Amino acid sequence: MHTVTMNPPQLESFRGELLAYCYRMLGSVHEAQDLVQETYLRAWRSRDTFQGRASVRTYLYRIATNVCLTALQQRARRAMPSDLSASDQQWLQPIPDALLSTGTDPADVLQARTGIRFAFIAALQHLSPIRRAALILRDVLSWPAAEVAEALNTTPAAVNSALLRARTQIAQVAPIVETVVEPAEPHRRALLDRYVAAFADADITALVHLLRADIAVEMPPEPQWLRGRTAVAQFFADHVLSTPGEFRMATTMANGQPAFLAHRRAHDGTYRPHAVHVLALDTSGVAHIAVFREPAVCALFTR
Repeated sequence: MHTVTMNPPQLESFRGELLAYCYRMLGSVHEAQDLVQETYLRAWRSRDTFQGRASVRTYLYRIATNVCLTALQQRARRAMPSDLSASDQQWLQPIPDALLSTGTDPADVLQARTGIRFAFIAALQHLSPIRRAALILRDVLSWPAAEVAEALNTTPAAVNSALLRARTQIAQVAPIVETVVEPAEPHRRALLDRYVAAFADADITALVHLLRADIAVEMPPEPQWLRGRTAVAQFFADHVLSTPGEFRMATTMANGQPAFLAHRRAHDGTYRPHAVHVLALDTSGVAHIAVFREPAVCALFTR
């Protein structure tokens, strides 16, 4: 049997995009990291049987797909508070942009960061695992139907059927999920600077001026969520923005969107990681704020 050499640096170059793929499938950075590691272990153990009929990249994606589908058989759907059903017990997680590509090739970076916006990840979780994989491989990664069929151990006709159903379901769940038009860069930068200043100064009026009238705020692990400028302003005034200097915001990126790691002043005067804010912007202002207060999520953005 003719085999093709597969070396660790070659495998490692795909880690960022494989992590993005597993994250799209699972909605959890920590689970995705575990599954990427499992993908590499399986690929390395079976390296002697790799014959090069497909590229190393395709070979790794096929393994990752099987690993993800197996994992999803034992996991409930991850969600956000606004779409939580009675059976859901796990929250979606944001992913730092810094984890999405380990290479320097601009094409690889773009591949990893395509189709990663948080609203799209949330919408994907409504699909069955097979439809989820079909949609990601065909519409996000642009695989031919025949390759997707091989990865899913099915036929191209079945892939096309699953894709059609997935597209229909995504359109019903989040019809404008990938059509958000962000403000031009100068306005975007100014808006984000004003967001930072509002938290630093505990200025609720300044914050309110940045919010769209139908702003939504979600704060997992809290199941409650807020809709509308009045409700959001009341909550932040009562529970968050009470003392100037209590918060410092460090700029970052998550899911291809502007984000902040909020540090809160402790009793000893030091500032410690408190929450990750992921913002969705459009030309009208801040449309959505997802606030993640779990220490494990904050740790992802402090590395």
